Amino acid sequence: MTTSPDHMPAEDRAGVRAALTRGGPRLSLSQRRTILGYTFVSPFILGFLLWFIIPALTAVYLVFHRWNLIAEPRFVGFDNILRLFRDPLLGQSLKATLIFTFASVPLGLIVSFLLALLINTKIRGIAIFRTIYYLPSIVPAVANAVLWAWIFNTEFGLLNALLRGMGLSKVRWLQDPDWALPALIFMSLWNAGGAMIVFLAGLQGIPDILYEAAEIDGAGRWAKLRRVTIPMMSPIIFFNLVIGLIGTFQVFTIGFLITDGGPQNSTLFLVLYIYRNAFEYLDMGYAATVSWVLFFIVAGLTLVVFRYFGSQVYYENE
Repeated sequence: MTTSPDHMPAEDRAGVRAALTRGGPRLSLSQRRTILGYTFVSPFILGFLLWFIIPALTAVYLVFHRWNLIAEPRFVGFDNILRLFRDPLLGQSLKATLIFTFASVPLGLIVSFLLALLINTKIRGIAIFRTIYYLPSIVPAVANAVLWAWIFNTEFGLLNALLRGMGLSKVRWLQDPDWALPALIFMSLWNAGGAMIVFLAGLQGIPDILYEAAEIDGAGRWAKLRRVTIPMMSPIIFFNLVIGLIGTFQVFTIGFLITDGGPQNSTLFLVLYIYRNAFEYLDMGYAATVSWVLFFIVAGLTLVVFRYFGSQVYYENE
């Protein structure tokens, strides 16, 4: 038979309390919650420090040095920065990146939005079509590059086979400087499924009562799209726009694997040019300098988009 703590002698109860508190002061509930919270966010904090802050500080250091990955970094002052203004390849890479960005992002938004409208229906088998449209977005980038390199092949490619079937002459898609960049822009639409899923989620979140009210007022399909759907989808459109701009400025895989920056540097994207300076020319200092150029361009463009397009976004709680 056991004795409850309330019936224990006073000296025994004091001994039990002393044994329980011998390990140190107990943490309060708020302190335990704080420790638990920091435990859960520690992977992000460590990743932010290891993969952003430390590399960024290293890149700042390399801007003022010349380093070939073998010898000790050598201080060169502002030489890497001054070199930016007399580097013709930097201008060409900026031109290719800007053309690719400002062509592929609007086209991608339009195509993905139209696909989302198309599959936002309740018919039998619609889930199959949603899966088919989304699948290209999860195919590895290298596999996509190999596939499209074959499609654009001048002699054996599928696209030229279709052109010959229609009686047209073949096109040197990846060998002609006038066609290489448009071909890659067209290829970028292959990955519209990612934005399509986001658009689809937004479309399914629009209350039906808004469409019913528009129908009562005599609105047709076009009026409902223009007056209800697009305003309610403006936060999603804005999100995909910003993500698309940031992503396309960092395009690398297709330029590296399909065209290797050619022909005549017509597809020499900025990230590909950074890669060449760093790991082909072994000039890490200049590569870091161009990386900061890319960072300031993306940051500045993002601020401009937030400044001039952010105010056009409709939020329901406003």
